[in-house]
Amino acid sequence: MILQFNRNEWFGNIKNDILGGLVTSIALIPEVIGFAIIAGVNPMTALFASFITLTVTSITGGRPAMVSAAAGSMALVMVTLIKTHGLEYMIAATILTGIIQLILGYLGIHQLMKFISKPVMLGFVNALAILIFLAQVQQLDNKNLATYGMVGGTIALMYLLPRITKAIPPALIVIIAMTIISLNPVFGLQTVGDLGDMSGALPFLGLPSVPFTFETLRIIFPTALALSMVGLIESLLTLPLINDMTDSTGDNQREVKAQGLANIVTGFFGGPAGCAMIGQAVINVKSGGRKRLSTLTAGLSLLLMIVALKGIMIQIPTAALIGIMITVAFETFDWQSVKTIRKNSLAETSIMLVTIAIVVYTHNLAIGIFAGVLLSMIVFFAKASTLEFSAQGDTIEISGQLFFASAASFIAYFETNDLQQVTTLDLSRVHLWDESGVDALHTVIDLYEKNKQPLTIIGVTTTNEKLVERIAALR
Repeated sequence: MILQFNRNEWFGNIKNDILGGLVTSIALIPEVIGFAIIAGVNPMTALFASFITLTVTSITGGRPAMVSAAAGSMALVMVTLIKTHGLEYMIAATILTGIIQLILGYLGIHQLMKFISKPVMLGFVNALAILIFLAQVQQLDNKNLATYGMVGGTIALMYLLPRITKAIPPALIVIIAMTIISLNPVFGLQTVGDLGDMSGALPFLGLPSVPFTFETLRIIFPTALALSMVGLIESLLTLPLINDMTDSTGDNQREVKAQGLANIVTGFFGGPAGCAMIGQAVINVKSGGRKRLSTLTAGLSLLLMIVALKGIMIQIPTAALIGIMITVAFETFDWQSVKTIRKNSLAETSIMLVTIAIVVYTHNLAIGIFAGVLLSMIVFFAKASTLEFSAQGDTIEISGQLFFASAASFIAYFETNDLQQVTTLDLSRVHLWDESGVDALHTVIDLYEKNKQPLTIIGVTTTNEKLVERIAALR
């Protein structure tokens, strides 16, 4: 991986990047702690791992301003491994995850992104927006009126403050104001310090305490492979969203390699694997972050808070952060996709809705995206296998793709229609793809010969002719 220093990528937006990074670091805290508790990882370890991931991807990543940290999607994958074999095996799986991702980066796995259709992409974005929203609502169960009031006030301020000033990110103003309010014990507000035990020591550089045997590899490989796929899917699908928001272009392959390197380094520091976090990435961009300095600031600020400013960090009210994340969920959801449902085909709408439903139901991005891509492929093959026949006097003009999926319908047309007056087939609009298509054409020719009817074939393209000749030579 060759790194090239680009001054504009780092210092082209200094003030906004620093402010955006500060907001992002604070917004990361409850999410990372929550996911750490789900996975059974010490919150301090997860926060420190997020600092490492942010720092490494800031320097080596292919998408400036995209936030990567210890994500919930990754935490869900590693839960079983931690419960059955312990944290040390999770650490080993994290290192292996990074190695797999690094290898996949050099093998060019990012090129598979072209097979993810727009409906699947919209389904991914909208599903994550829904998951972000639901995660915040679930935290509001059995809370007092002051909490609900702070959440409502935060949401209102997030939309009102930009109308007053855009010099400072509204989220930063809200966090400072709400933290001051929460210091009054009369309100009884939950704070970051109430989310989990924040007394753990910071991890240190070292190797996981596991046997270096094939048995260990057998145990951690399935989890590492799943983490690799989930992490790359979320990162590579978040990347184009940030591209659109910043009107710039990221480097997919470089980002894949950076995710791998970050997880390797994180693993050696005893942390859980991470990936891009769409909600925090949106917060960063909405708060003015555009360059690498924004995510580096987020990482360094996170480190500063867990090392030197823990006392202040644990006083931040979760209600304010919940309100901010609710606005992020609304900002992340692609409302235009809802408006254009009537204009889109039933197939495209179905693909998007199926992707949303599966991701939201399973909380598993890989399964949802795979289902969406599979459904897209089925729809594509259904459309591609449809041939059009147009009769013009004694000539039939055929349009479409002739291959294994359309061969049967091609033959059936000539078997079920009275074609005694047809003497010419125009194939100028047909593309032969495989041996099945060539066999179908020969079957129709044989059918005419059997009935002793004359048949002339015209419009055979050079490509089709070469395929016929190549297949004939193999027989």
